[in-house]
Amino acid sequence: MPTEALAGKIVIDTNNYMIWRDGHFPMIDAGEKTVYELRQEQLPSSKVVQGFTHIQAPRLASAARPKGAPDRIAVPISSDYPKAVDLVAGLLDAFGFDTVDNSPLSKAWRSAPGQPAWAALNEQTKPELIANLAKARRLAPERWTSTRIED
Repeated sequence: MPTEALAGKIVIDTNNYMIWRDGHFPMIDAGEKTVYELRQEQLPSSKVVQGFTHIQAPRLASAARPKGAPDRIAVPISSDYPKAVDLVAGLLDAFGFDTVDNSPLSKAWRSAPGQPAWAALNEQTKPELIANLAKARRLAPERWTSTRIED
Protein backbone atom coordinates (compact mmCIF):
# COMPACT_ATOMS: atom_id res chain seq x y z
CA MET A 1 0.00 0.00 0.00
CA PRO A 2 1.35 3.46 -0.85
CA THR A 3 1.14 4.65 2.74
CA GLU A 4 2.85 8.00 2.19
CA ALA A 5 0.91 8.85 -0.97
CA LEU A 6 -2.39 8.17 0.81
CA ALA A 7 -1.50 10.01 4.04
CA GLY A 8 -4.20 12.47 5.04
CA LYS A 9 -6.58 11.18 2.37
CA ILE A 10 -9.91 9.39 2.56
CA VAL A 11 -9.46 5.85 1.24
CA ILE A 12 -12.59 4.01 0.14
CA ASP A 13 -12.01 0.30 0.67
CA THR A 14 -14.25 -1.59 -1.75
CA ASN A 15 -12.93 -5.02 -0.81
CA ASN A 16 -14.82 -7.80 0.93
CA TYR A 17 -13.01 -10.50 2.88
CA MET A 18 -13.43 -13.69 0.89
CA ILE A 19 -11.64 -16.68 2.39
CA TRP A 20 -11.74 -18.60 -0.91
CA ARG A 21 -9.83 -15.74 -2.55
CA ASP A 22 -7.86 -14.09 0.27
CA GLY A 23 -7.00 -17.06 2.46
CA HIS A 24 -7.51 -16.99 6.21
CA PHE A 25 -6.56 -14.05 8.38
CA PRO A 26 -6.73 -15.38 11.95
CA MET A 27 -7.55 -11.98 13.48
CA ILE A 28 -10.55 -11.61 11.18
CA ASP A 29 -11.63 -15.24 11.57
CA ALA A 30 -11.55 -14.90 15.37
CA GLY A 31 -13.61 -11.71 15.24
CA GLU A 32 -10.79 -9.65 16.74
CA LYS A 33 -10.63 -7.23 13.79
CA THR A 34 -12.46 -6.56 10.57
CA VAL A 35 -10.68 -6.43 7.24
CA TYR A 36 -11.29 -2.68 7.26
CA GLU A 37 -9.63 -2.25 10.65
CA LEU A 38 -6.59 -4.04 9.25
CA ARG A 39 -6.62 -1.68 6.25
CA GLN A 40 -6.77 1.27 8.64
CA GLU A 41 -3.73 -0.13 10.43
CA GLN A 42 -1.94 -0.42 7.08
CA LEU A 43 -2.79 3.21 6.35
CA PRO A 44 -2.51 4.88 9.77
CA SER A 45 -2.45 8.43 8.39
CA SER A 46 -5.45 7.89 6.11
CA LYS A 47 -9.17 7.79 6.83
CA VAL A 48 -10.45 4.40 5.68
CA VAL A 49 -14.10 4.02 4.74
CA GLN A 50 -15.75 0.73 3.85
CA GLY A 51 -17.81 1.68 0.84
CA PHE A 52 -19.14 0.30 -2.43
CA THR A 53 -18.80 -3.23 -1.03
CA HIS A 54 -22.46 -4.05 -1.67
CA ILE A 55 -22.83 -2.64 -5.15
CA GLN A 56 -21.21 -4.09 -8.23
CA ALA A 57 -19.86 -1.65 -10.81
CA PRO A 58 -22.50 -2.38 -13.51
CA ARG A 59 -25.26 -1.73 -10.95
CA LEU A 60 -23.96 1.81 -10.36
CA ALA A 61 -25.54 2.78 -13.68
CA SER A 62 -28.49 0.39 -13.86
CA ALA A 63 -29.78 0.55 -10.28
CA ALA A 64 -29.42 4.26 -9.50
CA ARG A 65 -32.65 5.95 -8.41
CA PRO A 66 -33.56 9.52 -7.50
CA LYS A 67 -33.57 10.53 -3.86
CA GLY A 68 -36.84 9.50 -2.23
CA ALA A 69 -37.63 6.73 -4.73
CA PRO A 70 -39.29 3.85 -2.82
CA ASP A 71 -37.07 1.27 -4.53
CA ARG A 72 -33.80 3.14 -4.01
CA ILE A 73 -31.09 0.69 -3.01
CA ALA A 74 -29.14 1.29 0.20
CA VAL A 75 -25.58 0.22 0.90
CA PRO A 76 -23.66 0.10 4.19
CA ILE A 77 -20.66 2.29 4.86
CA SER A 78 -18.34 2.21 7.87
CA SER A 79 -15.45 4.29 9.16
CA ASP A 80 -13.85 5.54 12.32
CA TYR A 81 -14.09 9.05 10.85
CA PRO A 82 -17.59 10.60 10.73
CA LYS A 83 -16.63 13.30 8.21
CA ALA A 84 -15.29 10.60 5.87
CA VAL A 85 -18.61 8.73 6.22
CA ASP A 86 -20.44 11.92 5.30
CA LEU A 87 -18.28 12.41 2.20
CA VAL A 88 -18.78 8.84 0.95
CA ALA A 89 -22.50 8.98 1.77
CA GLY A 90 -22.74 12.15 -0.32
CA LEU A 91 -20.92 10.48 -3.18
CA LEU A 92 -23.25 7.47 -3.10
CA ASP A 93 -26.26 9.77 -2.88
CA ALA A 94 -25.04 11.61 -6.00
CA PHE A 95 -24.73 8.23 -7.74
CA GLY A 96 -28.35 7.40 -6.82
CA PHE A 97 -28.06 5.25 -3.69
CA ASP A 98 -28.99 5.54 -0.03
CA THR A 99 -26.54 4.59 2.69
CA VAL A 100 -26.69 3.22 6.20
CA ASP A 101 -23.87 4.21 8.54
CA ASN A 102 -22.57 0.96 9.99
CA SER A 103 -19.68 2.62 11.85
CA PRO A 104 -17.19 2.18 13.35
CA LEU A 105 -14.95 -0.13 11.31
CA SER A 106 -15.13 -2.68 14.14
CA LYS A 107 -18.85 -3.15 13.34
CA ALA A 108 -18.34 -3.68 9.58
CA TRP A 109 -18.55 -7.46 10.09
CA ARG A 110 -22.35 -6.96 10.26
CA SER A 111 -22.41 -6.51 6.48
CA ALA A 112 -19.84 -9.21 5.66
CA PRO A 113 -20.43 -12.21 3.40
CA GLY A 114 -22.76 -14.69 5.06
CA GLN A 115 -24.65 -12.04 7.04
CA PRO A 116 -28.29 -11.13 6.34
CA ALA A 117 -27.24 -7.76 4.90
CA TRP A 118 -24.98 -9.61 2.47
CA ALA A 119 -27.56 -12.24 1.56
CA ALA A 120 -29.83 -9.50 0.24
CA LEU A 121 -26.98 -7.95 -1.72
CA ASN A 122 -28.01 -5.19 -4.12
CA GLU A 123 -31.69 -5.53 -3.38
CA GLN A 124 -32.24 -3.68 -0.10
CA THR A 125 -33.99 -0.44 0.62
CA LYS A 126 -32.73 1.60 3.56
CA PRO A 127 -35.28 0.15 6.04
CA GLU A 128 -34.47 -3.38 4.85
CA LEU A 129 -30.72 -2.82 5.22
CA ILE A 130 -31.15 -1.40 8.71
CA ALA A 131 -33.19 -4.48 9.67
CA ASN A 132 -30.67 -6.87 8.12
CA LEU A 133 -27.74 -5.22 9.87
CA ALA A 134 -29.62 -5.65 13.16
CA LYS A 135 -29.98 -9.39 12.47
CA ALA A 136 -26.22 -9.89 12.12
CA ARG A 137 -24.54 -12.47 14.30
CA ARG A 138 -21.01 -13.77 14.51
CA LEU A 139 -20.39 -16.67 12.15
CA ALA A 140 -17.76 -19.37 11.96
CA PRO A 141 -15.30 -18.37 9.20
CA GLU A 142 -16.14 -21.32 6.95
CA ARG A 143 -19.71 -20.00 6.69
CA TRP A 144 -18.53 -16.61 5.37
CA THR A 145 -18.22 -17.96 1.86
CA SER A 146 -21.95 -18.57 1.72
CA THR A 147 -24.35 -15.99 0.36
CA ARG A 148 -27.10 -17.07 2.71
CA ILE A 149 -27.51 -17.71 6.40
CA GLU A 150 -28.17 -21.22 7.54
CA ASP A 151 -29.87 -21.84 10.88
